[in-house]
Amino acid sequence: MKGFEKPFDGEISRFYREEFPADLRTLIEEKDAKAILAADYPYRKRWKRAVYEETLADLQIELAKMQRWLVESDERVVLVFEGRDAAGKGGTIKRMRENLNPRVARVVALGKPTERERGEWYFQRYVAHLPTRGEMTIFDRSWYNRAGVEPVMGFCTPQQNKQFLNQAPEFENTLIEDGVRLVKIWLTVSRAEQMRRFLERESDPLKHWKLSPIDVASLGKWDEYSAARKKMFEHTHTKSAPWTVIRSDDKRRARVAAIRAVLTALPYDGKNKKIACEPDPLICGAPGRQGEMT
Repeated sequence: MKGFEKPFDGEISRFYREEFPADLRTLIEEKDAKAILAADYPYRKRWKRAVYEETLADLQIELAKMQRWLVESDERVVLVFEGRDAAGKGGTIKRMRENLNPRVARVVALGKPTERERGEWYFQRYVAHLPTRGEMTIFDRSWYNRAGVEPVMGFCTPQQNKQFLNQAPEFENTLIEDGVRLVKIWLTVSRAEQMRRFLERESDPLKHWKLSPIDVASLGKWDEYSAARKKMFEHTHTKSAPWTVIRSDDKRRARVAAIRAVLTALPYDGKNKKIACEPDPLICGAPGRQGEMT
């Protein structure tokens, strides 16, 4: 369709054909669109839609209870969603927030810093979006840009990255000591599944907006991102502000696990612990467990 050519001159398809690892390319091409690609993923089939939708509906009632508690008790909650490109952050946040009051639960997805912001304390632009009493802020990417995309893509210096890794735990401890409830979630996806999602976005005009120049520039930097993530976890997975890592090759299971991770972390009234239970330990846990949790 004219006007809907592949974005970035088809660079994702070109990389897939010419530079993507041949064994992973074969894996993608031999499997159907619904197959789980990662051999070490604990489930071989994706979760059935009917069961997923029933579970999600129950969890959204729990989220409504949580919202009432949040407002009535003047609590402040910050959710940080991070992960590789195409890991499912936006879709998970959408399901979490779709039945909540947008004045209470705000999503913050900041773009490139302005010239003024580049001259400020690094955390300053994020502080402006922190919640007041009775609010929850959901960061769709956060201050952790300086632990991942910035050092990998050369947008910050090694010294700036080192300073961030030293300051982030102190910054988060300050928030927690002031009464903010902080939950940090990292969604991780296998390399084959990530590429399959990139190719789908490139081919679907309604998903072109999900692709960015950074996605294209990052295609060949899988190992660099892995090293940056490992370093980030070593410095910022703390007792007061731990990371919860969720494997998202099956988006449905990942969304439910993320919502449960949030609900179990918050002491809201009337919690149904059979529904708002601990997330699936086979796909959810602390850094250092298995697969990309290491």
